[in-house]
Amino acid sequence: MEMLLELLKYTIPGLVVFATAYYLLKLYLDDRLRTELAAQRSESMKITLPLRLQAYERLILLCDRVSIQNALLRIRMPGMTVGDLRGALLLAISQEFDHNTSQQLYVSDTLWKIITFARNETLSTVGETEPGLDPKADAGELVAALFRVLEEKGDSSPLQKAMVAIRTEAGQLF
Repeated sequence: MEMLLELLKYTIPGLVVFATAYYLLKLYLDDRLRTELAAQRSESMKITLPLRLQAYERLILLCDRVSIQNALLRIRMPGMTVGDLRGALLLAISQEFDHNTSQQLYVSDTLWKIITFARNETLSTVGETEPGLDPKADAGELVAALFRVLEEKGDSSPLQKAMVAIRTEAGQLF
């Protein structure tokens, strides 16, 4: 029995010292890991922040360029027919969107869905405005019809809402 007490007399303090050392070492290593992860995150933000900001800029530009008013200014030529203008608008909007699809890598899924929805609504507006117009008629008839539709919608266009969503998400970076 005396031997057991002697053994416990040396073992228990040793276990207490071991547990204390283990606990302190674990705290120290966890703190070092957190510090290192924070440094890595900070370093990666130095690289990704400019890329994300550039993506937001390009997406704002995309929304501006595919807006019907701006697309008409760029695309409409004298002598175009309704069919020519409608086809050119649909093509230009699709190409502009396709050119910027890689930007989805830098934005949230929700924002990308909003932008895709805005593009689809714009294509739908162009494709469905005055379907009864003669495709060989002067493009001015389609322009007038598009402006009537846009006037009815006012500031609630999906592209305007997408631009607000882009600015909101970009503002959350800071």
